[in-house]
Amino acid sequence: MLEGNILVFILFVAIVVMVVMISKYKFNPFFALFTVALLMGLAANMPVLDVVNTIATGFGNTCRSIGIVILFGTIIGVMLEQSGAAITMADCILNKIGPKRPALAMSIIGWIVSIPVFCDSGFVILSSLNKSLAKRSGVNMATMAIALSTGLYATHTLVPPTPGPIAAADNLHADLGLVILFGLIVSILPMLAGYYYATTAGKKLEVENIEGPTFEELKAKFNRLPTPAQAFAPIVVPLILIAFNSVINFPAVLDLVGKDSGFHNFSGFIGSPISALFVGVLLCFFLPPKISEEVTGGWIGSGVKEGSVIIMITAAGGSLGAIIAATKVADYIGVTLAQYQMGIFLPFIISAALKTAQGSSTVALITSSTIMYPLLSSLGLDSTMGAVLTTLAIGSGSMVVSHANDSYFWVVSQFSNMKVNTAYRAQTVATLIEGIAGIAAVWVVSLIVL
Repeated sequence: MLEGNILVFILFVAIVVMVVMISKYKFNPFFALFTVALLMGLAANMPVLDVVNTIATGFGNTCRSIGIVILFGTIIGVMLEQSGAAITMADCILNKIGPKRPALAMSIIGWIVSIPVFCDSGFVILSSLNKSLAKRSGVNMATMAIALSTGLYATHTLVPPTPGPIAAADNLHADLGLVILFGLIVSILPMLAGYYYATTAGKKLEVENIEGPTFEELKAKFNRLPTPAQAFAPIVVPLILIAFNSVINFPAVLDLVGKDSGFHNFSGFIGSPISALFVGVLLCFFLPPKISEEVTGGWIGSGVKEGSVIIMITAAGGSLGAIIAATKVADYIGVTLAQYQMGIFLPFIISAALKTAQGSSTVALITSSTIMYPLLSSLGLDSTMGAVLTTLAIGSGSMVVSHANDSYFWVVSQFSNMKVNTAYRAQTVATLIEGIAGIAAVWVVSLIVL
């Protein structure tokens, strides 16, 4: 098998091929990742059967570890969307924040809704509310669009159970509960940075307020909306369970409760991502007025279908990660880069480059984490918190930047009636600021916990 600089060149070419396949020729990311994994293994002169077996092993291990978690997460997202729970959450936050701060309200609404719901779907769901608030308050539509977009983006890239952060945490063997806890903390600064940009630069951008249904008309489409407790429970309860289990496993706390005690085993069971998200799914059955075939078949089926696509892409990323690990190229890169002391900024740079080049935050999260895992030791990030912060650094990089090759860019621009050049000044610049704010927050946290 090849060694040294030639392997680095092969990895670089592999990434370029993947980017070109996805961004220029519009290949599905699953096919692109699988193809690149196969070609990289062959180019590195691995035995042919080893290439195939390594790809299959990486694919299977990824499906086994997070496949069910992703499915449950997407099912929760679909059920929150279809039941009107997202509207209830928005209404609740509006009542708390008040109509005098509509942009801040939309930032916070987006920040919460995007924890289980994809940012694209979240923006579509909330766009009518956004337009209604812009018209009612007299606030520029560009300001409202940027506030909602950046609020959604902050948790979409940093907080599980969104599939991208889950996949990155799994690839890096990071504690999921700690990723959730610190992801929530770190994501506040990018959200506020996006809000600040919305209120300062947004009012200088010309976007025509377009007619649409009022918030009251939007709510009237549902026969009965869930209560705030019902709406928030499928998100909040699983996060609490997962985070609680992580706290129980802190060394000081574990000494008190006793390792392998009945309480420790129970917290491990109920706080495992699979069990916790299953509880979230069960809580979703309290959302609709009645449990019908549409709920048990249609809504859950849509979640399974949506989640299956993400699982396949994530598992293909696992295959590429397995090939990278087998070639030992990451070890060589780690030894080479260690002298530059880039630390927590390296995963951010890699992720930002991949995001900007091919458009998908999820693909950037998956690919960057597979590249970074073998490098953790040489960068001094192989501790529990090192893996957590690497996950969040990659998430921050996966925001930079949303432009024309990103589907979210077009969702934001089209649903907000933005011209393309205006969308670049709004969405693209805002996501650049968000990503920088994210890595700044990660760096500050690293100074405290590493």
